[in-house]
Amino acid sequence: MFPSLKPTFLLLALALSAGTLPLGAQVRTIRGEVWVEMEPIHGDRVDPEFPLSGETASRRALQEAALYFSAMIYGWSFRYEIGERTRGIDEDFGELLPLGEIRWGDPALSVTDVRYGDSRLGVWADYDLDEVQQRWLRTWRTGTIRGIRATGFSPLSGPAPDSDWLAIRYAALTDAARAALRDFLRANERNRPKEVSGMLCLVGFPRFYVSGGRLAAAADFRLRITEIVPFAAY
Repeated sequence: MFPSLKPTFLLLALALSAGTLPLGAQVRTIRGEVWVEMEPIHGDRVDPEFPLSGETASRRALQEAALYFSAMIYGWSFRYEIGERTRGIDEDFGELLPLGEIRWGDPALSVTDVRYGDSRLGVWADYDLDEVQQRWLRTWRTGTIRGIRATGFSPLSGPAPDSDWLAIRYAALTDAARAALRDFLRANERNRPKEVSGMLCLVGFPRFYVSGGRLAAAADFRLRITEIVPFAAY
């Protein structure tokens, strides 16, 4: 069901997830935990497979882990139109566009621990970095990258009527990135810009929970802004 277990640099990986590694530290393995609902209900509808088989749950866990490892290593690009009510401009964060991808089934992705609790499957996953990926990770830890964090939300049914389990989580995570960027701009830009472009990555796996009838995603990011367009430019 799961790939074979491999030795890990556990303390180093946990330090990375907590954002406590020295900037020059060399990281060869990164780690994160995913929880999969064995009886998933999305708003007012049950999952197409209910309850999940062990095989489906393990596959979903690794798919989700691959998404977060991709975001930790490569990150996303974004374009954010901040919006301004008085000018009749709507806020538009658009999509997070992946700068690289790790696919489920990648031999560098492995499971190191599995546990069940409260109708959920918990999986600790590791990813062994090659030299190119290590360079990506070091780039995200340079002095020009800023740390940001926030909590984002998605309806439990997802952004669309037919949203699957991963689309719902990704919507909450995208909203967390938007909220973190908006908070950063409010704190660091004296004048509200019209538009901002750049790149960001995950620091570690996000934490999901239900709050106020919505799915919440608490996440830490690293941010690099490449362009700020002021309203004066229009």
